[in-house]
Amino acid sequence: VLGRHGRQGRHHECLAALAASRLVDSPQEERSNRIVRLAATVTASPIALVSLLTARRQWFKARVGLGPQETPREWAFCSHAILQDAPFMVEDAATDERFRENPLVLAEPHIRFYAGVPLRDRAGMPMGTLCVIDREPRRLRSAELQALCDLADIASSEIQARKDP
Repeated sequence: VLGRHGRQGRHHECLAALAASRLVDSPQEERSNRIVRLAATVTASPIALVSLLTARRQWFKARVGLGPQETPREWAFCSHAILQDAPFMVEDAATDERFRENPLVLAEPHIRFYAGVPLRDRAGMPMGTLCVIDREPRRLRSAELQALCDLADIASSEIQARKDP
């Protein structure tokens, strides 16, 4: 019971941090778009996103290779990634019991591979992820994973700078 309460409290803290950032539903910005373009390029992935998680939805601050601006939170791979202290990778979503029935795996965009790194505010609260997605199963090479982590650090710095007066 205490564990659940602690997790629930952390969830509310994360949502409060995201609300304070005023990022959700903000206009597209070139600096975020640059980060996702670089993430897609350095990992040779057709889809890259800066994904922010509200209580009910996953909203994309920046995106390459994906049409929709948001998805329901319960479909979000990023909901798993923000709970991690390290990059979160799913090599084949179609065979992973956590994701094989997910609408994003079964239908467009037909996710098979996902790698996401949490984006944090100054207090360390996870607010979303920088992630890359492919329609084929695979894994990132160590240099690709390091580049994704470096880009996530830059994206986190952008989030932190935005909160400053």
